[in-house]
Amino acid sequence: MVVKTQHLGREVTGLNVGAANVRRYFSKGVRAVSLHLGDLEIECKLKPDFWHGKPEICDPRLTQWLEFRTRQAQLERRPVLLAMVESGGNSYTLQSIAAR
Repeated sequence: MVVKTQHLGREVTGLNVGAANVRRYFSKGVRAVSLHLGDLEIECKLKPDFWHGKPEICDPRLTQWLEFRTRQAQLERRPVLLAMVESGGNSYTLQSIAAR
């Protein structure tokens, strides 16, 4: 699925998964997802709003990784599209679209 970076002003705050992706790829009872960010694997809790109009994944470790990976786009103030590839259960690999 294609997701994009979520911003608050100039700051990257996480990932915007999109409501359609939530309905299609996530089981309703899921409370957390595991994200593979290169060699790093983190578990991110999903807020209750994830299911009610705010399909965002936020975590300080994810934010740091995204800021490092998307620095140029931040300067241009535009969201970055990323591929979030299911890798089993509630586990996903996050990668740049160009790397697919």
